[in-house]
Amino acid sequence: MHKRSFLILTCFLSLAILSGQKSYEYLGTADSGNPVIRSTPESIGDFRMWNRGKQFTIVRPAKYEHALRNPMKGFTTRGIYEHPWATTAHTYIRWNELENHETDGIEKIIEVCDEKWKGVEDRNVKVIPRVYLHWSGDNKYWPAEMQKLVGDAFAEAFRNKKISVRHNWKEFTDHPFGEYWDSWAHYEQMWPHGNSIRQMNNGGRYLENYVGGEVAYDWGNADIQPGSSPTASVAVKKHRDFVINSIRWLHCTQLRWIENYDQNNDEAVKGAEEIQKAFGYRYILDEVRFSLSDSLYLEFDVINTGSAPFYYDWPVEVALLDKNKHKPVWRYTFEDADIRDWLPGEKWTDPEWTAVSGWSEYLPDADWNATEKGKWEIPPHKNRVKGQFKVDIPEGTYVLSLAILDPAGNLPSLRFATANYLNGGRHPVGMVDFEKSLCHPLPAGFAFDDPAADLSLHYIH
Repeated sequence: MHKRSFLILTCFLSLAILSGQKSYEYLGTADSGNPVIRSTPESIGDFRMWNRGKQFTIVRPAKYEHALRNPMKGFTTRGIYEHPWATTAHTYIRWNELENHETDGIEKIIEVCDEKWKGVEDRNVKVIPRVYLHWSGDNKYWPAEMQKLVGDAFAEAFRNKKISVRHNWKEFTDHPFGEYWDSWAHYEQMWPHGNSIRQMNNGGRYLENYVGGEVAYDWGNADIQPGSSPTASVAVKKHRDFVINSIRWLHCTQLRWIENYDQNNDEAVKGAEEIQKAFGYRYILDEVRFSLSDSLYLEFDVINTGSAPFYYDWPVEVALLDKNKHKPVWRYTFEDADIRDWLPGEKWTDPEWTAVSGWSEYLPDADWNATEKGKWEIPPHKNRVKGQFKVDIPEGTYVLSLAILDPAGNLPSLRFATANYLNGGRHPVGMVDFEKSLCHPLPAGFAFDDPAADLSLHYIH
């Protein structure tokens, strides 16, 4: 399966596969044109602890307060085009583009996809190909026996991809697929659809498969919630707060249509960033501890303050960088780190419901909940990662860094929400002196880059 495809949506309306205190100072612009940020003591860490006879350097990196354009989460575009936050893109493919003759096989699929998705890896975008089955105009046919046939086939063929469908509480029920809600947070569907997803999530569905979809603005009382347009959804606080509550409530990873807000509207731009922070995962690097003896020991704590897990087993890298050029001289990955286990909080505050007649059965409070502010009943917990590494490296002092790699090329891709950042996707956390076998915090004035300005991240197809 294409490494560029992160999820596939198929059968048009039914089936999908999900292939504090600022502690930095702006210093101007580097030769690359990107902003340069200088570390201050809050982001460096300058104390040590003793544990079992070993001295540890402890670093508490400063949080990065802005949103991140991180892979496989957030706003999703329809078609492949530039967007400030989107790292996923829907593309629609007619079934007969892929198979128009009995001899057409996997080579034809690769040929079509390569042409449609040309260059996406250079922009760090994963594709959501949506193969649809329509004929005689807009007719659709989706009997139970076909659901069984296609569901079984997709589960077998895409064992390493995440699959999602519409209405999984009543369709494709033989498979615990994820959920694609195509009228996300719509006032009239909040109970029949939103609460149905909530019930699946109560059984742990979001822990294994993603929840996402698209926001709809073309029917019913969308003007009540989530707003009459994508710009209204992100720019108007009443709508934005409702959307964010729904993202938290259902552990949402991505949404489409809402991405089509007016990027020249200042309030929309600010609101979109706030929503982007709520989508999917957001990893806070809480504390890092490291020491050097006959081996390099490193452990760190991370908290997922987002709304959902990350669903693939991407490796966590520790690297030693040249202290001048910041290029890796030595790198390795933690053996026991599984970022899929870094989970968000649980049981977000429910909306207040009012019983009504008609198919909606219940309608939510238009402000979500008038008596209780939205919060996790069970807050996210710290996850600790530990590793001990034999390092064969010339004597000297190196920058110690962390990164999360995309297996498609094993390049840094997924960023922690910390101000400790270098262009290219690595997070510097300290210094290691292999001549004196000592560890230190980063020196005062160590220059960080702004992750929001880094457009260099990519993967290899």
